[in-house]
Parts: sequence; structure tokens; C-alpha cells
Amino acid sequence: MARNIQSLERAAAMLRLLAGGERRLGLSDIASSLGLAKGTAHGILRTLQQEGFVEQEAASGRYQLGAELLRLGTTYLDVHELRARALVWTDDLARASGESVYLGVLHQQGVLIVHHVFRPDDSRQVLEIGAMQPLHSTALGKVLSAYDPVAHSEALDGDRKAFTDLTVCDAEGLEQLLDLTRARGYAADVEETWTGVASVAAPVHDRRRMPVGAVGITGAVERLCRDGELRPEMIAAVRDCARAVSRDLGAGRF
Repeated sequence: MARNIQSLERAAAMLRLLAGGERRLGLSDIASSLGLAKGTAHGILRTLQQEGFVEQEAASGRYQLGAELLRLGTTYLDVHELRARALVWTDDLARASGESVYLGVLHQQGVLIVHHVFRPDDSRQVLEIGAMQPLHSTALGKVLSAYDPVAHSEALDGDRKAFTDLTVCDAEGLEQLLDLTRARGYAADVEETWTGVASVAAPVHDRRRMPVGAVGITGAVERLCRDGELRPEMIAAVRDCARAVSRDLGAGRF
């Protein structure tokens, strides 16, 4: 029995690993990250692949989350009131901004993506629902950390990895960013998490005026920024979307 439980724990750890970071990893990377022998890791991956929870790219041999896992996750998320209320507004935001839209909530010391609208063009994109993002560097994470006391504590007490040269990792600097986020009503991430990528996000509140999530857009710096600053029209579109979702959740006017 103990062996079966350990196998489940290892399988869960693999799925979490594939849900974060690059999300396409080779066998050696997975085994090394989890401290497993290659043979053990391969056996678990093969079982997950047979069940549809993991897929293997034919060309590279790397593994990624499978469609069955996403289907199960979406079944749960369809009954999530926040996601249901945000569907129309996030679609509108994607069309208005021309960028990918993400809806995130606090989960396990990070941001869980519960809804993702593709950028409205013909480019190849990967569904990010179920992925995790860090609290201290992403726009979604900084919004949650600024408005949610639990997220705030976790962002300041947890590990703060430097993803790029622009990532703010010290507690004092992060606190200043969160103060700025609250003052202006949105958070920015310009190459703090991914080089060449910018994001802007705003908070979503419920009928009790409590922060329940964050909505934002992500895209190439050259599209979202002008002269090194986020374009005002992008910020306005995100804030309008967040207000609309909040109103649908009963928060009233902000």
C-alpha cells in the first residue's frame, strides 16, 4: 500500500512540474528535478501517457500535459463562478487588445490560471489553463499580492526567484511595487518574468469587495509597450474588463 501511495505522490509531482516552467520537459529533466531514477520516472510517465494525462512530442521526445487532464480540469472550472462570470468579458478583452488574456487565482503560494483566451490571430498557441505563475514577478501575481492579505504574506515570505535581470526579488523593493499597484489599480510586468514579454493585470472583487482573482493580458513588449512604458489603452482595457467581471460578481462600481 505504501508503494502505491508513493507512486501517486510521484505522479502528482510530475504533473505539477509539467504545469509550471517550460511545461515541456525531457525524461532526464523530469527525473533530475524530482530526484528519481530514469527508469522509475519513465514508468510513471508511461502510465500517465496511457491515461491521457501526459503527451509525448514525437519530434523532441519531451513530455507535456495531456488533453485528458485539461478536460478534467475544465469540467471543474466550468462550475467556478469567477470563470463563468468572466467568459464574455475576457473574450471581449482579447478582441480589443489583440493579446492573450489570463484569469488567475491564488493557489499553493502561486497564481493558478483558471481561464485563458488565445490571442486572436493564427499563431500556434498552447492552452495555459492549470499552469502556475509566481506571485512576486508576474502582473497577475503582483495584483493578488497587493490586494489579498494571504497572497501578500506568501509573496513576502516565500522564495523569490530572479527570472530575468529585471525581476525584483528583495522584500523592500517588492513592497514598493505592491504599494504602487494599489495606488494605480493595476500591476505591470515588463520583462520581469520572461524576456521580451510584458503583462498588465487588474484585480477582480466579489460582492463583499474582497479580491477573488486577477485578470490580465500578456504579449510581446513591442506590442504592449511604447517608449518603454505600457500603452495606456492596454491598461484601460484590462481595468475595464476587471471592473465588468467584478460588477457581474456583485461588487458594484469601483
